Amino acid sequence: MPDAKVIPFDDDRSRGGPTRAGKGRTAGGRRRGGAEDGQPDREAPDVRQTPLAAVPEAPESGAPEPEPGPGPRGEPGGGRSVPGDDGPEGRGGNGGRGDWDRRIAGGLAFLRRRITGEYEVDEFGYDAELTDQVLVSLLRPLYEKYFRVEVLGVENIPAEGGALVVANHSGTLPLDALMLQVAVHDHHPAQRALRLLAADLVFMLPVVNELARKAGHTLACAEDAQRLLERGEVVGVMPEGFKGLGKPFSERYKLQRFGRGGFVSTALRAGAPIVPCSIVGAEEIYPMVGNSRTLARLLGLPYFPVTPTFPWLGPLGMLPLPTKWTIQFGEPVPMDDYPPEAAEDPVLMFNLTDQVRETIQHTLYKLLVRRRSVFF
Repeated sequence: MPDAKVIPFDDDRSRGGPTRAGKGRTAGGRRRGGAEDGQPDREAPDVRQTPLAAVPEAPESGAPEPEPGPGPRGEPGGGRSVPGDDGPEGRGGNGGRGDWDRRIAGGLAFLRRRITGEYEVDEFGYDAELTDQVLVSLLRPLYEKYFRVEVLGVENIPAEGGALVVANHSGTLPLDALMLQVAVHDHHPAQRALRLLAADLVFMLPVVNELARKAGHTLACAEDAQRLLERGEVVGVMPEGFKGLGKPFSERYKLQRFGRGGFVSTALRAGAPIVPCSIVGAEEIYPMVGNSRTLARLLGLPYFPVTPTFPWLGPLGMLPLPTKWTIQFGEPVPMDDYPPEAAEDPVLMFNLTDQVRETIQHTLYKLLVRRRSVFF
């Protein structure tokens, strides 16, 4: 299988994928019968036999021709047929056949590009086409139907330029990071891609490693984050890390330590605003009531969760509870007002880190107060 084409990182098109196949739609009409089709011409009606009242008056010179009124079915144009639209069954043919034809053609073109390697990735391995058409599509039913995510304030993420989204982390498994990625992709007016910073463990797992790279995730290090921000990407970070992800259920919605404020230093160097983000609902999908440290050490994991259903029910116990989620993006904290040497000021970094953390914590409390139920 040929290798994928790699985009140089300084290419302005590095964030976008190739043009999607199957997007365009060509309207086709039907051939009308006539002499040129091998059909005999119909006899023209005798105009002398036409009643004078039935002949419409010609519009005056320069006057606009009146538009046809609604037809019998309430359609514009007096019920005239539109090329490619054969009735209420759907556009392009009976039962939406044209739509299905376009989907099949697009799918075949997608497979051809996958097989021949005619798709583009950036230097971090991000595959925009695969993410948009496959990965996000697979997560969307879980996002819309299962967790029923409500998104607030997504317009606080800039429409262009770099931005650092800082969110709380919870849920035993990092489903909150994936739902956050879908929220930005589907609800932002510019449909921006969220490039998540992931822990080392993500890139050590065989299958997860490849999928994470394809979805735009990269190693949580200051150098990679700064390069992405300077390129105008939206970067997502969850400073709590495994401390927030694996905290017990009794400490739900209590933010853990945000580290040493490295994300603030990165945002200061790149001059990118910080957008606080609060996620409610992820804490209850796997209520972690215990932690088997012995198994965690044997498996090389930061923790081994014990929930009311796992490991007692086996693989069935890994099914998350269908909680109701809310994701709220707060007002951005500008970083371009500070001089470049501000990134070396530990007092300033501590204050900004504490400001972002307190904003997320207070927003969590507000969302919990307005929440009617964990599941509704």
